[in-house]
Amino acid sequence: MAANSRLTIAVHALAWLALAHRRGRPVLTSDEVAASININPVIVRRSLGDLRRASLVEVRHGTGAGWSLGREPSAITLSDVYDAVEGPPLFALHHTEPNLECPVGYGIRPALTGIYGDVESSLRAELARTSIADVLHRSLEAP
Repeated sequence: MAANSRLTIAVHALAWLALAHRRGRPVLTSDEVAASININPVIVRRSLGDLRRASLVEVRHGTGAGWSLGREPSAITLSDVYDAVEGPPLFALHHTEPNLECPVGYGIRPALTGIYGDVESSLRAELARTSIADVLHRSLEAP
């Protein structure tokens, strides 16, 4: 199974917008954001669109067009970003109904639903502890 990088792309974009703002450039184009991530600007625009719908970034059209943060970096948690860009739950149940005549088939869905719910709650709680400002700080300290 391939890993999903939507969260990483979105966090990278937000951290770059935060650093640019700190350096006196409050607005960046999607091409400038894409250059930092080293991916196609179309992918960046899709990600920034998700972040805009969650009010994490704002977009300007016309003169001075580009993207800017919608909140202070310290007020954007990784949980906020996760909610904005991730689609379906981390884990899915069977695509078809298991055999309900089998003791495991009968009870597997309720068992896994509880376990998966606990994992998702733990993930969200951990992501909520870290802000974009924290990520930027750690990124700038990296060796």
